Amino acid sequence: MLKLYYHPSPNPLKIALYLEETGTPYELIGVDTRKGEQHSAAFKTINPNGKTPAMTDGDIRIFDSNAILIYLAEKIGQFVPENTPENKAEMYSWLMFIATGIGPYCGQAVHFKHFAPEPKEYAVNRYDFEAWRHWLIIEERLTNQLYMMGDQYTIVDMSLWGWARVIPFILGADAWEKLPNVKRWLDSINARPAAQRAEALKAQFQFKTEMDEEARKVLFPGNARLAS
Repeated sequence: MLKLYYHPSPNPLKIALYLEETGTPYELIGVDTRKGEQHSAAFKTINPNGKTPAMTDGDIRIFDSNAILIYLAEKIGQFVPENTPENKAEMYSWLMFIATGIGPYCGQAVHFKHFAPEPKEYAVNRYDFEAWRHWLIIEERLTNQLYMMGDQYTIVDMSLWGWARVIPFILGADAWEKLPNVKRWLDSINARPAAQRAEALKAQFQFKTEMDEEARKVLFPGNARLAS
């Protein structure tokens, strides 16, 4: 059986959404990142990068959320566009756009806005600007179509959904005023029973929520160099 190593943050949730949409049996294994469980030797045998999500399929390990989505889509064969060179090129391009743009810039925007020590004006400006730039590209993409690949709901939408859910935390409470097409698209996915089941998975665990000094040490280990 598939085993999904999970924390209720954007990247693991996109995998949970795919599994719930396809009705694929899987075992959910919680990894409490604010307690540092992602740095354990056992977990690093699955993902040497020490991040969630990760997955095993028998003796096969897969890590990085979009790699997992592609693996599952090829294995299960659902929620992918018609297998043409044009569709594959478009799908892979947007998946990489999310992996190299949306995820990293949104993650850094959140870090510097909400968790980094002062001074941080330059960093906040840089990552907020880039996060907005990437989301405005998505906004334009969704202006005249229902989903990222047109009229078909695919793994590209699932990948993006993980981050779109937390746009107000990333960009500000008024972000939806500038992203009406993204909001319409997000609402349509949130209404799906599978999305609601994926969101509800966190109730199975008691993950640490406090961002205390110990959590900061395990989430931002590079800060230790500042004290040396």
